[in-house]
Amino acid sequence: MTGERMGEEEKGEEAREAAEEGPALVDLSTVDTYSLLGLFIQILSTQAWHHMGLRTAPGSDEIKKDSDRARVAVDTVAFLVEKLKPHIPDDEGDKLSSLLADLQINFARQMNQD
Repeated sequence: MTGERMGEEEKGEEAREAAEEGPALVDLSTVDTYSLLGLFIQILSTQAWHHMGLRTAPGSDEIKKDSDRARVAVDTVAFLVEKLKPHIPDDEGDKLSSLLADLQINFARQMNQD
């Protein structure tokens, strides 16, 4: 075997071992604050949709409504969007504003149905 071929096999073995270990951990202290806020907004908006009963939880076909948790998630997204918008490009800010409006409108609709 050539050295090049041996290197490919070693890389393949390393990749298989890494896959077996699961996802790599990320040192969050190296992630930009504004990127983290964007990530938190995505996570909380997903949680809000679940708690409003408009999406099923991953791995489940069951719809569970929890208006208190939905309210906290939507309110927190609103706060984070307010803090993040001045630090991101206008088009990204517009997308966040649209997401927030969708969450707030759907939350109000769901609360009126109950």
